[in-house]
Amino acid sequence: MRASYDVAIAGGGIVGTACAEACAAAGLRVLVAEPGPIGGGATAAGMGHVVVMDDSPAQMALTQYSRALWIERIPELPAEVEYLPCGTIWVAADEEEMQECRRKKVVHDAAGVRSEVLDARQLSEAEPHLRAGLAGGLLVHDDSTIYPPCAARWLLERSGAEVVREAAAEIAGGGLRLRSGERISAGVTVNATGAWAPELTPGIEVRKRKGHLAITDRYPGFVRHVLVELGYLKSAHSITADSVAFNAQPRRSGQVLLGSSRQFGAESGAIEAAMLARMLRRCEEYMPELAELTAIRTWTGFRAATPDKLPLIGPTADPRLYLATGHEGLGITTSLATGRLVADLIRGHEPAIPAAPYLPGRKQEAH
Repeated sequence: MRASYDVAIAGGGIVGTACAEACAAAGLRVLVAEPGPIGGGATAAGMGHVVVMDDSPAQMALTQYSRALWIERIPELPAEVEYLPCGTIWVAADEEEMQECRRKKVVHDAAGVRSEVLDARQLSEAEPHLRAGLAGGLLVHDDSTIYPPCAARWLLERSGAEVVREAAAEIAGGGLRLRSGERISAGVTVNATGAWAPELTPGIEVRKRKGHLAITDRYPGFVRHVLVELGYLKSAHSITADSVAFNAQPRRSGQVLLGSSRQFGAESGAIEAAMLARMLRRCEEYMPELAELTAIRTWTGFRAATPDKLPLIGPTADPRLYLATGHEGLGITTSLATGRLVADLIRGHEPAIPAAPYLPGRKQEAH
């Protein structure tokens, strides 16, 4: 038996390391159990988009709070985190989608989020490689991108948490048992194992949702902002059908990261040629010149999805067992806010935003 800890965290992805950093900053003694690379798994597979999303008031509150925490960290971020303040353009293909841009603009204005509606000419000037005939878009100024694996490692280093390079085989409110059989005692245990969280906490409503990504060689300036088709929202909301949507992201390296696809019921992490081809065709519909670029790597990952599109953050029926999972495609964005919520709830402090929409015991309805 090791010495006892205030908090033991299963999972060394960006959510687990953000929880470790926030808890350690609050003066708690922290241990992280992670058998693989820190920032591996879904963190390494993710696009690294830090973005305000407004699908629901609770999603807006969490993403806006967390984006603000990332912006606060800018002076401290090491170069390897590759912070790029590029903004997001939600691309509208037609007048119906322009109406959605205007709706989002009203919501952003009310929340103090800087954004502006672009007409067709302004969109073309902002992103010359987009195809002609698009209606316009919505530019959200303070969104950004980071390189998630390095961000996770940086958060863990800042925390000073002890790290044990083993997987948790069992967790409970009083600590966790490692695969080796060793038991670790803790005041609070946090399950931050993403799409695999149900293996340690059976019965929670988290499902794997597979995604494909591709990255090109270096083409500096080819894409200037994160570009997302407004049809992405319909794709992300589907909880049954496989779907693809155009998503192109610039990297500080000059590469272009391309997504996205969503699949339920896919257990293998193997590249599926048909799904990848479908995704890339969708990207080329918006940026035809992408067909001339060279892709150098493709990969997949598993998002942790919940029925109501909100993560599970906070104590379970056992007040000493916490969840920090179910972030689906927003784990990078919302990691810092998740860590703060976990640390505040453990200490009995009032969080900066209401925690109720994310508590594991809430009634979930599919959105």
